[in-house]
Amino acid sequence: MHSGKRFGAREFAVWTRRSILSLTALACIPTILYFFGYTFLSFPWQPIAIMGTAVAFIVGFKNNASYSRLWEARQIYGAIINDSRSFGYILRDALSAKNPDAVKVMFLRHYAWLTALRFQLREPRAWENMQTAQFGEYAKKYDIPERLSTLDEELKRYLSETELHYVLGKKNRATQLMAAQSKALSRAYAEGEINDFQWTQINQQLIRFTDDQGKAERIKNFPYPRNFSSITTYLLLLFIVFVPFGLLKEFDQLGDGTFVEGFTLWFNIPFSLLVTWCFHTLDSVGEASVNPFEGSPNDVPITQISRTIEIDMRDMLDESNLPPAIVPKNNIVL
Repeated sequence: MHSGKRFGAREFAVWTRRSILSLTALACIPTILYFFGYTFLSFPWQPIAIMGTAVAFIVGFKNNASYSRLWEARQIYGAIINDSRSFGYILRDALSAKNPDAVKVMFLRHYAWLTALRFQLREPRAWENMQTAQFGEYAKKYDIPERLSTLDEELKRYLSETELHYVLGKKNRATQLMAAQSKALSRAYAEGEINDFQWTQINQQLIRFTDDQGKAERIKNFPYPRNFSSITTYLLLLFIVFVPFGLLKEFDQLGDGTFVEGFTLWFNIPFSLLVTWCFHTLDSVGEASVNPFEGSPNDVPITQISRTIEIDMRDMLDESNLPPAIVPKNNIVL
């Protein structure tokens, strides 16, 4: 997540510099050939303008869908914050009088669940963008915590050796940690440490966590539909290629009868670049938001949120040695 006021113009220029160079070359080739007499390369601009309208619609649709995925992901983690706080004080008040050690163990297991979930959500997928040069290079400006440590190292802080070994042997570690919470609560209920009403309340919280995890996994494991993504890419590519050809005659005739006659043709390069860069960058912005857990600078800050939850829940137990909050690096926080 970008925590500043805006991405700076220089950041955008650096982030899109590869496309700027490619788009400039595409604009130069037909312009130079036209200058040397290949005037048949000039296409009518009207069909290209119609194509541009179609591209604008489909890119806009993709950006809306990308933002919807991003905002839904943020809502899911907002629910996890609220549910975790509720779970914390309900569990503390229900069990602390009879078994305070069990409360602490279950709090630690909840931190482990948050940790396992964020590591699972940061796992790469074939359709994600962080492996591309454009996104991978920008990632050097900030830290992706899940790339700096391993799940084993993180879970050691929260779980006993026996439980750690058991959880690491499972495929979906977050699910098994929530199952362990349910098992521990069932044992407490069977031994009379919590009553029927408390048992119902705490179980409802576990169900909410399961729902939240499932919603996050749905976004992670189901990409923006490939048919929409592919047609957007192909139409955008066609439009970018044809724009410089459609503006050749218009700019060549722009200076007829004036002192700049014969020179206005070269305006085709910067203006074609401007038009194609706008469309290409709009598509890139949508692509940068479509996978909200991949580790991009526009991601939902699930690591920061998980740390905030841990701080709040440790504070409920009046612990003094609280972990530090995660702060942005170069205005990016994950």
